Amino acid sequence: MARVPALKPEDMNDAQRVIHDAIVSGPRGKVEGPLKVWLHSPALADKAQQLGQFARYDSSLEPRLSELAIMVTGRFWGAQFEWSVHKPFALKAGISEAVLDAIRDRRTPPFEKEDERVVHDVSCALHETHKIGDALYAEALEVLGQQKLIDLVGVLGYYTLISMTINAFDVPLEGDQVAELD
Repeated sequence: MARVPALKPEDMNDAQRVIHDAIVSGPRGKVEGPLKVWLHSPALADKAQQLGQFARYDSSLEPRLSELAIMVTGRFWGAQFEWSVHKPFALKAGISEAVLDAIRDRRTPPFEKEDERVVHDVSCALHETHKIGDALYAEALEVLGQQKLIDLVGVLGYYTLISMTINAFDVPLEGDQVAELD
């Protein structure tokens, strides 16, 4: 059960309503998951949803790579909601079921593309050791380039915030979503 109740439109103050409407009219099309929590702090919701729009839709990373980073982050944090929401997006973007299954099961994924392996390795390194070793950093620069590497770190940071919010406030799965993470 969620620790923070979803706000009903009639219970929102003006600031909350403005943010709610901005989210609904944007590419997300709805307020769900951690965004429902953030609406209780409209200034946070405003800034977070703007960063989220960049991280999800406007970064230099193609969706295949950003969705992979999101899935690694959701797995690292055990964020069921995030995993459930983004798995279909990751599959649609071209991440294989075998790669997602391996990430879910904490196994080494069978990557066929070098850029996916590098995104995975950078994501894991930052989550697990909180830094990127020199050799991996050099490889990431070579494979991704500087802007994509910077944007990748931004995506990882934003989805860490998402995952922490999901876990801190017990954001529940919705509709027909299925828990896959242990």
